[in-house]
Amino acid sequence: MSNTMLAAVLHDFNQLHLEEVTRPHAVNVGDVVVQIKSCGFCATDYKAIKGIRRNVNFPFIPGHEPSGVVVEVGPGVVHFKEGDEVICQPSGYCGFCKHCRTGNTHYCEHAFTTGGDGPVDVWPGAFAEYMLTRENCLFAKPAGLSFDAACLTEPLSGAWKGVIQYSEMKVGDDVVVIGVGGIGLLCMMVARAAGAGRLIAVDISPYARQQALALGATHVVDPRQGDAVQQVYRIIPDGPDLVVEAAGPISAVQLMVDLRRRGTRWNVFGITTHEKFELDGGLTHFLEGRMDASFGTTSLAMSRAIRLMESGLIAIERVISHRFPLSQIHAAVETMGGGEHNKVIINP
Repeated sequence: MSNTMLAAVLHDFNQLHLEEVTRPHAVNVGDVVVQIKSCGFCATDYKAIKGIRRNVNFPFIPGHEPSGVVVEVGPGVVHFKEGDEVICQPSGYCGFCKHCRTGNTHYCEHAFTTGGDGPVDVWPGAFAEYMLTRENCLFAKPAGLSFDAACLTEPLSGAWKGVIQYSEMKVGDDVVVIGVGGIGLLCMMVARAAGAGRLIAVDISPYARQQALALGATHVVDPRQGDAVQQVYRIIPDGPDLVVEAAGPISAVQLMVDLRRRGTRWNVFGITTHEKFELDGGLTHFLEGRMDASFGTTSLAMSRAIRLMESGLIAIERVISHRFPLSQIHAAVETMGGGEHNKVIINP
């Protein structure tokens, strides 16, 4: 096996280069090297490449939604062996700090991430032929799942964590999802599988609205065609039980705030940039709603996502709109910058 590999390396914002780099090896206790078969292209990857998010240390190999095959294991690895087909959780954790002990492994005091953001310790990601990770970040890929489907476990797990675990969606809830790109569609599909009543997708993109209807939305709203709040309340006069912001712009967060009625639960899910919005304190008090937010994933959420896909409750491949080999990474970046895509997959 060659000691080098092809990787997409970000040297500065807007400077992503395909190049041969040294292939990782499993040296330390718990290390595993995975040959990447598929990796989802997340909006946070795109934001790093384009400089929209600035918490990036160069050089950097993006890509944090991978699936693949174990090709090398380090000392102490007992649960996986060479040849195993696996799904990789990007957020690594120690398992022993106070947060890990209470199940909040995404808060880990010694966290690392492969190809993502959040922790200070960022490892090279999966826009490459091989990736180094740790044994406790791996899940066995069910035989019935393709690698393309399996690599979407992480974003689906985030959708499950936000909609079900944190915002506690109930059967029959009327749900509004603001922004139905890749992650918004997954939030919507989780809500559909969990028994949402009226399920409203809000998006300015005709393509996104069309996809939302095809994947389970009962109604769609175009904010450019009049007051979005009024449009939603014409569909659900009593107002939404749950609003999920999965868009990113601060205007989407403000729309979520404006959609509240008494008892509405709302989840700040999509915005990752440090922007401000205002709340009327008294109104928020008397509405007695509940705000949640959700980032990252956990082993519990990953396990639930695998079950959703394996059982057929979520037809995950329907969310995939584009596939590119790693050699065409720049075409994939261009597609991510356009308006007509859902989940984009890189196949090293």
